[in-house]
Amino acid sequence: MRTLLFRAALAPLLLLIGLPAQAATWTIDPEDSHVYFKYKYGNDPYRGEFTNVEATFEIDPLSPSNCNFQVTIHIADIEIESPEVLDYLHDYELFDVDQFPTASFKAESCRLTGIDSFESDGTLTIRDETHPMTFPFNLDVETAGGKIRFNLKSSVTIMRLDYGVGQGYWANTGEIPNDVEIEIDVYATQQ
Repeated sequence: MRTLLFRAALAPLLLLIGLPAQAATWTIDPEDSHVYFKYKYGNDPYRGEFTNVEATFEIDPLSPSNCNFQVTIHIADIEIESPEVLDYLHDYELFDVDQFPTASFKAESCRLTGIDSFESDGTLTIRDETHPMTFPFNLDVETAGGKIRFNLKSSVTIMRLDYGVGQGYWANTGEIPNDVEIEIDVYATQQ
């Protein structure tokens, strides 16, 4: 019933703003999109950014449970304040970018949680460790330069050790806790 009401409310809106009423493929706009990671070292908070993210989203506005997300993050392209920290992150005890150059998220189902929010169920892979992951997203639709685009925002916490990020010395959670927050603010345009 909830999906039927959502479709009934969404259909006139789609006609007004020109969104397709069937599945469409959207790709990330790298200029306006950001994927951050936040962690602590001791009691001090730090933030870095994955700057090379490729993503396609197949979303059917009238059947939002049918979605397909393919996201690839090139781990070597991290921006962080300290060159020394960047070296540590690239090292074999953390991301090991020589052996595992990318991380990925793949989703094949979504479910509505509100008029402008949904959850995307899929798998997150880092260092060849794959685990189920649900991303809660807030969705905004806008026009930019005469084109329709959407903005997805999300924040999740992952346990880095579940993905092997923290070998040897870095497996100790005394200085760097196990939890890392991933903050997503991405824009995508229709193909």
